[in-house]
Amino acid sequence: MDLSIIIVNYKSSDKTIKCVNSIQKFDLGDILFEIIIVDNKPENNELSEIKNSFKNLGININYIQSKKNLGMGGGNNLGIESASGKYILILNPDIIVKKDSIKILYNYLKNSKEVGIVGPKLIYPNGDLQYSCFRGWKKYTPFLRRTFLGKIFKKQLNGFLMKDKDHDKVMTADWIMGSCLMFEKKILDDIDGGFDERFFMYFEDTDLCRRIKQLGKKVVYNPESVVVHNHGRESAREAWYISPFVSKLTREHIKSYIKYFLKWYGK
Repeated sequence: MDLSIIIVNYKSSDKTIKCVNSIQKFDLGDILFEIIIVDNKPENNELSEIKNSFKNLGININYIQSKKNLGMGGGNNLGIESASGKYILILNPDIIVKKDSIKILYNYLKNSKEVGIVGPKLIYPNGDLQYSCFRGWKKYTPFLRRTFLGKIFKKQLNGFLMKDKDHDKVMTADWIMGSCLMFEKKILDDIDGGFDERFFMYFEDTDLCRRIKQLGKKVVYNPESVVVHNHGRESAREAWYISPFVSKLTREHIKSYIKYFLKWYGK
């Protein structure tokens, strides 16, 4: 098997179905692939609905029911464990792939031995660019991202978002958004496993890219591949001074932020 495409579903069956349909729509050529759908919400019984949608699709889909919500990293790890592909594509259910987007990532990674992980250009449904490759987090970066301080220290925030770079050109980054990224499965043996599950939600992609960079491998943003990301930044919907009290996702983001800095800077 050449490629395993892993999608973690959590109360998002409609998006998962649209995501898989977009994969099926475009011919992947001679790439032998499987799709692995991990359901992170067993009590919702969404996996049955998803299975019924793909009865006659004619592509190889494996279904895994998690016993509990493992978070994004844990859910993807569950899929990776059963993956038979040489390469892994992590795909969020709110992604719609476009023509050749998967093939471009696959061929680029296959022919670029110095590259450890690669991600595409992400665009919003209206066609606008979503910044998805970044410089490394600094201790103050979350405050620039979530509060009025981002308007005051705009240069620092723009630097984090790599706005000084041309996002229509292939370039290296410190990390790329985990909504859509591809790597060779065996590289996980060199970084002591897949996603670090202490990050239930958020920072699991940052951490993975950082560990891959430590091997001397490149983290690459490749805009020749384009996917649509229906991304709502759920953890940032409320005002910054209210959000930690009313949003579980915001609290998870803050916890992961603390865990990340303790892991990398707390020694």
